[in-house]
Amino acid sequence: MMIAPPLIFAAFVALAAVGMYRDDPEGLPSTLVGKQAPAMPEAALPGYPQATDDMLRGGEVSLVNFWASWCPPCRAEHPKLLELQAEGMNIIGVNFKDTEKNASAYLEDEKSPFAGVGFDPQGRVAIDWGVTAPPETFIVGGDGTVLFRFAGPLVGSDYEQRFLPALQDALSR
Repeated sequence: MMIAPPLIFAAFVALAAVGMYRDDPEGLPSTLVGKQAPAMPEAALPGYPQATDDMLRGGEVSLVNFWASWCPPCRAEHPKLLELQAEGMNIIGVNFKDTEKNASAYLEDEKSPFAGVGFDPQGRVAIDWGVTAPPETFIVGGDGTVLFRFAGPLVGSDYEQRFLPALQDALSR
């Protein structure tokens, strides 16, 4: 009887350790995959087109990118977003826990790849999407269904081996 509590505790610690040191922390699927995309922010970033829910249900595959001006990985992925936009990809940006001034200055300096920009200074919309830190990018089908979640910057081998195949799959549907 006295041995049960230590065994239960040891099992819990072992499970927690395995979870913390997984080889693929992004392997946990988003609870949104297969469901309708949550609402876009009601607030707009002044000077940029408002991100709307209709932009995600217009019949074409879209990307929803959560970003911030203070986020170095967001800056690292920005050229890739511009490249995708130049190739015709519909990209909706959601500015996350930032100020209007800094977000606007960032897009003025770096050029906006976004067809619409939502402003989420408190991070409430990000919570609905399951975003904890930027950048995160979601692939959304033309009917508004979330198809894939990618946490981290769209750069390097992770982008090429995980994100691009998912995007190509979505575009071929």
